[in-house]
Amino acid sequence: MRRRALLGQAALLAVALVPPGVRSASNGWAIAAIADTATSDFEINGLHVILRRNAATDVVAANLFLLGGVQQLTPETQGIEALLLIASGKGSRRFPGPKVRQEISRLGSEITVGAGEDFSTYGMKAIRSTFDSTWAIYADRLLTPTLATADVDLIKSQMITGLRQIDISPDALLNRLADSVTFTGHPYGLAAEGTEQAIARMTPVHLREYMQRTFVTSRMLLVVVGNVDRQKIEQLVRSTIATLPRGDYVWKAPPLVVGKKASVLRSANLPTNYLAGYYAGPPATSDDYTALRVAAAVLSGRFFTEIRSRRNLSYAADAPFLERAIATGGVYVTTVDPNASLQIMRTEISRLQDELIDGEGLDRLVEQFITEYFLKNETNGDQATFLARAAIYQGDYRTADRFVTDLRRVRPDDIRRAARQYIRNFSFAYVGDLTRLDRSLLDRF
Repeated sequence: MRRRALLGQAALLAVALVPPGVRSASNGWAIAAIADTATSDFEINGLHVILRRNAATDVVAANLFLLGGVQQLTPETQGIEALLLIASGKGSRRFPGPKVRQEISRLGSEITVGAGEDFSTYGMKAIRSTFDSTWAIYADRLLTPTLATADVDLIKSQMITGLRQIDISPDALLNRLADSVTFTGHPYGLAAEGTEQAIARMTPVHLREYMQRTFVTSRMLLVVVGNVDRQKIEQLVRSTIATLPRGDYVWKAPPLVVGKKASVLRSANLPTNYLAGYYAGPPATSDDYTALRVAAAVLSGRFFTEIRSRRNLSYAADAPFLERAIATGGVYVTTVDPNASLQIMRTEISRLQDELIDGEGLDRLVEQFITEYFLKNETNGDQATFLARAAIYQGDYRTADRFVTDLRRVRPDDIRRAARQYIRNFSFAYVGDLTRLDRSLLDRF
């Protein structure tokens, strides 16, 4: 599914989002001396760079984050940044045509792209001995992509084909319908990966105009993790990405999502029925953010126990938590009996809102989260994303270091308070046999 992040009892919290850091007056980033001598934080022509030196491996990960995500888009430009980044892989000025892919393959390196609600990611991985050579390709592809008409048309065709597959997959269709009803009128309602209609209209001219307008260093965050020193990174950045205009971009979170009761139902002849409901959560700067994500994980565990293990009503029952600048939580189930599943979910939500969970049980769950956190941040690429989210959402990557402390600080009354305040006013999407669904049950959420 496009936006549904499945964070269950044993899979949560890959990234820390904790109380806000201090921002500088000039561009919103916090640049200051730190006690962590392995990590440095500096700026080059408006480009914020975070470097974490990791000598334990020769793999170096460099992720460039293009800030803004769907806030950069309109209904007519949905998917333009995704198309641009993907199409850049078809060739650049110094590495035309297939040469860009051949050289990356020869080096054994990797360049990846991704488009999300809050930022797009343009990343690379290489070993230390090939880092300079990989960077040359990586930077040239970003700064001077060829964007030949035939190449752009091919990528457009592939993206449109992928989008058309959505209605074939019940899960993907469910997610699109849930988005349409939950985020109507909100930036998160726009599709970072595009729509068929928007993608079809785009041309290389549109892509170049978008680059000229939005590719400025103040909109970028570069995070590098690996066995590479600051002098090397500064040298490479100054001669490439930092040559872009500085611009005057300042990151800001989108507005809060307004919770509203609504539903969209789609009849489908399927062996099981698919249901998802979302509620509006707090911003990442709120103290309730961590409490709510723990609450969602508690619900996930209870749904799994009651719906799957005890009642055998589903192979997939979850309480997803969408980790973004503005959180969204929800319920999800695939089941032959949607009414029974909804009744159980409503019961478990009420329990969470009315009762205090056991303190010792919460402590054990938190320790599971912490273990999972360390496992989820083993690779350099994962650490780069971890640092970036803290920097983007909080203005200071060092807030990530308080992850464990903040998680352990969540108490049962914090969870109950967050559940009462946020887990309500659901928007629902349903794909399946409409005769199996009692619609009045949706109104209880």
